[in-house]
Amino acid sequence: MADTRNERVPTVIADRVPTVIADRVDIVYRVNGTGAGRGSATAALNRILRGKKAEQTAGVRKVHAVKSVSFTAYKGEAIGLIGTNGSGKSTLLKAVAGLLPVENGRIYTNGQPSLLGVNAALMNDLTGERNVLLGGLAMGMSREQVRERYQEIVDFSGINEKGDFITLPMRTYSSGMAARLRFSIAAAKDHDVLMIDEALATGDRSFQKRSEARIRELRKHAGTVFLVSHNNKSIRDTCERVLWLERGELRMDGNTEDVLKEYEKFTGGKG
Repeated sequence: MADTRNERVPTVIADRVPTVIADRVDIVYRVNGTGAGRGSATAALNRILRGKKAEQTAGVRKVHAVKSVSFTAYKGEAIGLIGTNGSGKSTLLKAVAGLLPVENGRIYTNGQPSLLGVNAALMNDLTGERNVLLGGLAMGMSREQVRERYQEIVDFSGINEKGDFITLPMRTYSSGMAARLRFSIAAAKDHDVLMIDEALATGDRSFQKRSEARIRELRKHAGTVFLVSHNNKSIRDTCERVLWLERGELRMDGNTEDVLKEYEKFTGGKG
């Protein structure tokens, strides 16, 4: 993870293996339309019909979603990301995964980051069984590895506890069932960097406990786990370090209990 610029990189602690370095990262969204009707489909069509460009520089609004965020994550860490809605947590993870470009700064990763979110794409018209195979292959597992771990994935998800749902199309699943299956597929493989966005908010307490135990195993055998959650108990049970983002800025980075105490003061005890 060599620095390609003659600028400071966040401190790397000796004898610990860094997996992600964020160096003064800015992420900016550009939203078309600032005035009444400027961003509407009808207005865009009218501009096209008049022979004008559909996208006009004057009509683009910038939203600074992440502002000069720096941190270093290390192998074996489970790091919670907290913050009120719109604070930039999910945006930051998407950038670490390479799904969003950074406006300024750099993100360095040691290994392949994998992002698991509650909206992660599985194919609704295919059965859960088929999605297990495709999801495993997409993560780089061989067909044989998927077959070996298939029953473990299904049992972990718990979706067959009240029927043979794994043979039904994904579109027949509840949102909770689909999210549990996504997590179970992702957790079947060790990851260099695994980023989980709200997946533990689904399911009953039994599934959450299984998920938390699996995250601890992933930390031992793989690299780093990031967990975005509004459930402070899940953060406490799973993570020893927390990054608190607020309005796109890194407000605090430290021990889980220390950061959560300050965050709960800020939110009035709400997650």
